[in-house]
Amino acid sequence: MPLKLRELNRALHVRTRVGVGSLRSRRPDYVSYLPPCNHACPAGENIQGWLSLAEKGEYEAAWRLLTQENALPAIHGRACYHPCEGGCNRADMDAPVAIHEVERFLGDRAMEAGWVVETAPASGRKVLVVGSGPAGLACAYHLSRLGHEVEIREASAHAGGMLAYGIPAYRLPLSVLDAEIDRVLSMPGVSLRCNAPVTDIRSVMEQSGFDAAFIAVGAARALTMALPVDGERRVMEAIDLLHQVREGARPDLGQVVAVIGGGNVAMDAARTARRLGAQNVFMVYRRDRDHMSALSEEIEAAQEEGVTIRYCSVVRHFGPEGVEIETITLGADGSITPTGETEIVAADSVILAIGQHADLSLCAGFADIAIGKGDVLQVDRAFMTGHAGIFAGGDCVPGARTMTTATGHGKHAARAIDAFLKGEALPEKKPRDIVTFDMLNMPTLLEAGREEAVELPPARRSGFEEIIAGLAEHEARREAGRCLSCGNCYECDNCYAACSEQAITRLGKGKGYAVSADLCTGCGDCAAQCPCHAIAMTPEAEGSATASDGIGELVSPTKFMVRA
Repeated sequence: MPLKLRELNRALHVRTRVGVGSLRSRRPDYVSYLPPCNHACPAGENIQGWLSLAEKGEYEAAWRLLTQENALPAIHGRACYHPCEGGCNRADMDAPVAIHEVERFLGDRAMEAGWVVETAPASGRKVLVVGSGPAGLACAYHLSRLGHEVEIREASAHAGGMLAYGIPAYRLPLSVLDAEIDRVLSMPGVSLRCNAPVTDIRSVMEQSGFDAAFIAVGAARALTMALPVDGERRVMEAIDLLHQVREGARPDLGQVVAVIGGGNVAMDAARTARRLGAQNVFMVYRRDRDHMSALSEEIEAAQEEGVTIRYCSVVRHFGPEGVEIETITLGADGSITPTGETEIVAADSVILAIGQHADLSLCAGFADIAIGKGDVLQVDRAFMTGHAGIFAGGDCVPGARTMTTATGHGKHAARAIDAFLKGEALPEKKPRDIVTFDMLNMPTLLEAGREEAVELPPARRSGFEEIIAGLAEHEARREAGRCLSCGNCYECDNCYAACSEQAITRLGKGKGYAVSADLCTGCGDCAAQCPCHAIAMTPEAEGSATASDGIGELVSPTKFMVRA
C-alpha cells in the first residue's frame, strides 16, 4: 500500500475513534436521575438529598428538605414500612441503607430543637379537612405552607386517626405522635375540632363557607364475618381492641386468644393481646404465608413474641370448649377448599382482623361522587372526586392502605387544591429515568455494614414501651454516609481527576462542575469514573457546526482547541 494511502487510512482511523482527534462525537452532561429509593417512597421524599445533608451533620437543613414532602418524619421513622429500603441499590452490594432510622433521628432532633416550617402569606381561602389521620394531617400541613386556612374535623376524641388508634404504643409512642401532631396544629391557620363527625359534607361546606374540602376519613370500620358463637363468649374487632388500648383501657381477653386474619392489623392485635396478659395467642389464617398481606418483618416480630400461626385454616364455630378449626387445601390459583377435618382448640376470646372499610355516608348527597367496589371514593389524578372542589385521599380511595401512602395522598391533594383555588391546572410531572444497580461504577465503592438499632429482647416486651431505640448521632451520620447517591452528583472529584484534557472545572461546594466545550474530546473517562452515574454521554447533534483550523483539519465544535 502506498505511503500516502496508509497515512490517510491511519488519519481516518484516529478520527473515528471515540474521544480521539479533533471531531467530537459526544459530550458529557451532568444529569439528575431518580434514585430508586425516591421512586419507591409513597410520600415522594427526596431521600438521597436529605441523607447527603445528614451525613455532613447539617441536620436542620436535612429535616427541612425532608419536610418539604413529609409532615411527620418522627412518626414515619418508626411506623412506616419503608418501601424505600426495598428499592435501595445498596441491597445488591451489602445491605440497604437504614433510611427510616436516619429519618427518625432527624424527626426526633427537630422535636428536641423545636424547629418549625415556614409558610406562605395568608391567601384568604378556607379548606375543610375531614379526618385527622396521616392523609388529613399531611393535607392540612401542606395547605398551611401554601397560605390557606384549614379546619380539621375529627370524629374521635383525639387526633391521629389510625396513627393514634391503629398503631400500638410499642411501635409509636403517644408522646411522639402528640408532638408531631402539635407541630402541625400550631401552624398558621390550622385548627382542629375533635368529637365533630361530619355526616353531610355539603351542608358543612355551605354553612361554614369552605372553598374546598378534603375527605380523609380512613377505613376505620371493621369488616365482619358470620361466626357462630355459643354462650357469652368474647368476640372483639381488632380495630376496637387497639382503639380501647390507646384510650388507656386494658380489656381482659383471658389466657388463650385466637386472632382471625393475616394482615398487619392482625399482627398488631395479636402482639397487643400478649401484652394484655394472654399466655397463648394463635392466629388462624385461611391461606399460606406467601399469601399473607402482613409484612415479613411484622410476622417475624409477632412470632418472636410467642404468637403462633395456623395456616390454611378457618374458624367455623366458637363455643364453651373453644374454637372449632377446619383445615383447608389451597389451590394453585389461590382458591380454598374445605377438607371437613376439624378440631377444637381451647380459646377464651376471639379477635376478628379480616379487614376494614370506609364510612362514606357523608357523601350521600352528591350524585356526582362515585363510590367504587370496596367502599372507596373514585378520584382523578388530582385526587378530586366527581364534584368540583371536593377531594379525597388515604384509605378511603383506591390504592395501598399504608400510612405513608396516605401521607403522599394528602400532600398531592393539597397541591391540587391550591391549584384549584387559584384556577390553575395541576402541572404534569415528567417521569425521570431510574438508576439501577448495574448502572453504578462499583470498583469505586466500598462495602460498609448497616447500622442496626437496638431492640428490646422479646422476653422483656411485657408492656407497651417502645421496643426499638433510635440510632445515636454518630451512627445516624455513618448510616447516611452509606447512601450511594444513585444518579446524583455528590462532588467526589472523580470526573475532575479523570479528565486528561483539564476540561472540567469545579464550581464550588454544592454547585457541581462545568465542562468546557472547547477542551472536551468526548472520551467519556469522566462518566466511566463517576461512581453514581450522574454523567450522561450525549451524542453531538446531527449536522453540528464544523470549521477548519486553517490547515485543512476539520474541528467540531467550531471553537474546539486542538492541542499541539
